[in-house]
Amino acid sequence: MRAMILAAGLGSRLKPWTDHHPKALALVNGKSLLQRNIEYLQTFGIKQVIVNVHHYANQILEAIDCNEGWGSIISVSDETDVVLETGGGLMNAHWFFDDDFLLMNVDILTDLDITAMHDYHKRHQPLATLAVTNRPSSRFFLFDEKNLLCGWRNVSTGEEKLSTRQPVFTQKAFSGIHIINPAIFKHITQRGKFSMVDVYLELAKLHPIAAFDHSGSRFIDVGKPESVAQAEGIFT
Repeated sequence: MRAMILAAGLGSRLKPWTDHHPKALALVNGKSLLQRNIEYLQTFGIKQVIVNVHHYANQILEAIDCNEGWGSIISVSDETDVVLETGGGLMNAHWFFDDDFLLMNVDILTDLDITAMHDYHKRHQPLATLAVTNRPSSRFFLFDEKNLLCGWRNVSTGEEKLSTRQPVFTQKAFSGIHIINPAIFKHITQRGKFSMVDVYLELAKLHPIAAFDHSGSRFIDVGKPESVAQAEGIFT
């Protein structure tokens, strides 16, 4: 299985670090987020990875080159002209994939069992399987009794988007990790800059998008300066 790490974002939540560096190179106990996730993927045999770059792209390219990809074969998807968000970034790199693949945000750290998640994906055969947990959040995906995506909700604003109406649904917090069947590319109609959340909510009207609950795993979103210290207490 191949993987894509989304590393092109501006990292505005991680200021002041991102005033002069990309968030992908923020350090947790002496290792960058990018290095940690490259090495995390390696533990599951994933060594062919594509990374998208935009903000301080040259620093990421230099880090990859100087460290010889930390032992992986790393390709680069160039978004230096314009950052394309999660959906546009994936579409820009669609040529890299010919089988089930993993997509993940660079600023999350976890010990989620990718093998177990992929096994779940292969058994149920959805277009995509989304890693989720029961942790507190302001935004949730909504899933029906069959564990399939049926909507999205922002509990802070009350905004809600439904793909299908269900009498009962469960809300889960998304962990920024997806396993995706490349058949999804023929169903994505958006172009340019767009979010995978919008893609999933549209596709879920006709196609199965599944949840994989990893609530027992270690997980942290290293999106803010204070979360770096928290991450250092979790991931040595």
